[in-house]
Amino acid sequence: MKPIFDSNCCVLTFFMDTFISIFKLMKKLLINMVIIYQKCISPLFPPTCRYYPTCSKYMITAISKHGCILGIIMGVARIIRCNPFVRGGVDPVPDFFTIRRNPHPEKYMDPIIAKKFYK
Repeated sequence: MKPIFDSNCCVLTFFMDTFISIFKLMKKLLINMVIIYQKCISPLFPPTCRYYPTCSKYMITAISKHGCILGIIMGVARIIRCNPFVRGGVDPVPDFFTIRRNPHPEKYMDPIIAKKFYK
């Protein structure tokens, strides 16, 4: 009679569960690091972000939506885009991975924010 669970299957399941737990822990750690930045460091400087939502909120949303690695890449790309030579405006985190500006911001647009940025 064959056993229901193979020993290799149990080991693989254990490693997969551990791997997933590590990624969830990393996700929480990265989000908490950004929150610490928002609460401790950001208030010391005047607001300079040219986009809505701010770059730190964008980073938190990107990490939550796309995971640690892709979220960090998207957040860093957004920080690089946020400079005095761009117009800024509404740029929410897209539903798919991209390092470019969201191609469809109108789908997320709030009328008050749209009035502020698109005169």
